[in-house]
Formats: sequence, structure tokens, C-alpha cells
Amino acid sequence: MIDQIIDYNKIFVEKKGYEKYITDKYPDKKLAVLSCMDTRLTELLPAALGLKNGDAKIIKNAGGLVISAFDSAMRSLIVAIYELGVKEIMVVAHSHCGACHMSFDHFHHEMTRRGVTDETIETIQKCGIDLHHWLEGFKDTPTSVKKTVDTIKNHPLVPKDIVVRGFIIDSETGELEEIR
Repeated sequence: MIDQIIDYNKIFVEKKGYEKYITDKYPDKKLAVLSCMDTRLTELLPAALGLKNGDAKIIKNAGGLVISAFDSAMRSLIVAIYELGVKEIMVVAHSHCGACHMSFDHFHHEMTRRGVTDETIETIQKCGIDLHHWLEGFKDTPTSVKKTVDTIKNHPLVPKDIVVRGFIIDSETGELEEIR
């Protein structure tokens, strides 16, 4: 698959397909969106939000979560605020999210099946990484959104004038529901 992508990319560049996407690094709408990496949202999310290339910083991860105050999603938001001029943040989870069903036991089984040893997992945990927490999903999407919004709003490095709001997008229709 990657080789096909590389072949496509050569043609894309030769035909100057990039020209309609040229913009700078600053989001025109001063907006950051933290969302799930679900493939159903690849085109639906920006279309449903009325966003085009250059409008917003889109940060994606499994579940659209901030799982700790200093994880990579939070770091990206801090960079977006201080380096890129973001003034508003939308946390957008979605209906039927697979992260609702994630469990450490499942991951542990799959890792073992694919050659990761229990010794490796134990070593990681002895280094202070709580794999159970890190790989566990959430049980309730609205609660997850509220928790992520609260983590961002109350982060010691996020200025109080930053607007942070949470939503759940219907992964079929694109309809937004605000979570308060």
C-alpha cells in the first residue's frame, strides 16, 4: 500500500495537485479541533464543521482524548495556542467510537499473539508506564468528552481566555451535539 501511495504522490506533485492546498501554518479561524482518528471522520468531520484547508489545526488520536495533562495531544494544543495563535478548541468525539470498547486484556492478548513477551510488558510497567490506563478505553462518550474538556480548561499552561467546548458528532450524519 505504501508503494502505491508513493507512486500516486509522484503524479500528484508532477501535476501540481498541491496548488489548491497552499496555505501557511497559522489556522485562519484560530481554531484547534481534537478528534478521534476514526476513518469515518476523515472527510466527514471537516465537511460537517465547514472547515477547509488552512482553517484549523486538527489533532487526532484514538478516542479524541487527553489522557494525561502532559500527553502528546495536550502538547499539540499548547503549541497551537502559543505558536499558532489558536483561541478556541473543540473536543469532538463521535458516535459508535471503538475506543469505548478498548481493554487492556484485549491488547495484551493481541500483543502476546504477535510476539510481545510478558517480560517486555512487565519491564514497561516497572518503568512507571501504566499500560492498563494507557490502553483502556472509556465507557461513556459524554463523560469522556467532559473529562477531556475539563483537563484542557484546567491545565496550568492554558490561558483562561481560551474557549474550550466539547461535542459528539454523529459518525453517519455529521450532526453535532454539544456536551456541557
